[in-house]
Amino acid sequence: MSGSTGPAATRADYCVVACAEAWRGAGEVLASPMGTVPTIGARLAKLTFSPDLLLTDGDALLIGDVPAVGTKSQVVEGWLPFRQHLSMTATGRRHVMMGATQIDRHGNQNISCIGDWAVPERQLLGVRGAPVNTLNNPTSYWIPRHSARVFVERVDMVCGVGYDRAAAAGPAAARYHRIPDVISNLGVFDFETPDRTMRLRSLHPGVTAEQVAEATGFALTIPDEVPYTREPTAEELRLIREVIDPKGLRDREVPA
Repeated sequence: MSGSTGPAATRADYCVVACAEAWRGAGEVLASPMGTVPTIGARLAKLTFSPDLLLTDGDALLIGDVPAVGTKSQVVEGWLPFRQHLSMTATGRRHVMMGATQIDRHGNQNISCIGDWAVPERQLLGVRGAPVNTLNNPTSYWIPRHSARVFVERVDMVCGVGYDRAAAAGPAAARYHRIPDVISNLGVFDFETPDRTMRLRSLHPGVTAEQVAEATGFALTIPDEVPYTREPTAEELRLIREVIDPKGLRDREVPA
């Protein structure tokens, strides 16, 4: 138990802690969180168990403090122009947590389009830096609304490279390829299976394995015993609620 005397941890709090855990033991690497909950998670990791983690202001500055989400940093540590950011990406000194409009059992991710690529039903962000991210540095995913529309049997277009395609492309592609975590509002997932397909690693409290299976569009590996996502400590809850996200923005992304 956390020992907290305040309000009980919400689903959003559990999601923040799960995201923070993705950067545990990361050392001096650049954290690139995309989304409100991952941003809070990266800042929580920096303030607790990963103090060497590098954070940016979301633009071109390395920051030396941990400001509340939505506020300006008061300590600038360095300049990180886009070309240098790309250099860090290409040399593996970065752990990015991206979103996914679609993701499949192998970890292939789509953020480009829905439907046939030649005549898409919907145009999305585009491929962006997803291929380079996944082939050169650890890439995790944050999905705030777990559903069979997101967790699909086959993505409409591959942007982030999954384990099957990295292996098929050969050693040069697979050498630094790693997808440590997929975190959703229902649980935490990884690819620690013999065939490198997605596995349910933990459930957020209040969620059942049956609910996860029903909300997933492919056969998910579900162990006989699935633990719950770890509970935030009292100090972590204080940091989340009073220091990093006093406005409660996380609850907008993951409603109670």
